[in-house]
Amino acid sequence: MMTGKVKQPRYIIELSRDFRKNPTQAEKLLWEELKGKKLEGFRFRNQHPIYRYILDFYCHEKRLAIEVDGDIHKERSDYDEFRDEFLKSMGITTLRIQNKDVIGGIHGVQETIRKSLISQ
Repeated sequence: MMTGKVKQPRYIIELSRDFRKNPTQAEKLLWEELKGKKLEGFRFRNQHPIYRYILDFYCHEKRLAIEVDGDIHKERSDYDEFRDEFLKSMGITTLRIQNKDVIGGIHGVQETIRKSLISQ
């Protein structure tokens, strides 16, 4: 596991702020369920920058990243794999959830996240 503090480039910090202001529909729905420690009392951050990556949602206490994936991720699985491996080297687990699952069944998504939090 990688140790030490990893510094984010300034453009990543600015980009994460822009992403917070313009969430996708699925991100907006899921954020409503995660913010304010609504899920099992765990605090999540929205569009959290880590090095050159922006995590859709991140629970620092459990070192859990939640990524809400749309159709574009079908075309960039190599990039996602590399990114997940990098995060894993930092001790961060990535949970990938499909947009359609958030929009079509938020309660099932909440349960998946809850199980992941408890098993960490």
